Amino acid sequence: QVQLVESGGGLVQAGESLRLSCAASGSIFSYNLMGWYRQAPGKQRESVAILNSGGSTYYADSVKDRFTISRDYAKNTVYLQMNSLKSEDTAVYYCAADRRDLPPRLLSVWAPRDWGQGTQVTVSS
Repeated sequence: QVQLVESGGGLVQAGESLRLSCAASGSIFSYNLMGWYRQAPGKQRESVAILNSGGSTYYADSVKDRFTISRDYAKNTVYLQMNSLKSEDTAVYYCAADRRDLPPRLLSVWAPRDWGQGTQVTVSS
């Protein structure tokens, strides 16, 4: 079973940046899909950014042009660079991984099987 450990969360002011990291046990070459989800208080968990084996990405409309997902195979780590943060970005952010793969048109409906424990991101306005 994959182990995913997130880090990099914290408290920032609106307009600032954060980079989240997700370290996976074993080689991330094993995981065709990797992504970031978030859950704000009182809301359902939602997808934020997803990356498939071919490098195709999906971003939620609310984070397009502000967030970037990337993968470092040498470090077995997936990152989420978050710029121009807004108060509505406040949530617990979860990393997800899957050995299955999906084409770009289906990334938005991916239902991950493995999750990290989450890292809190708080953006003050």
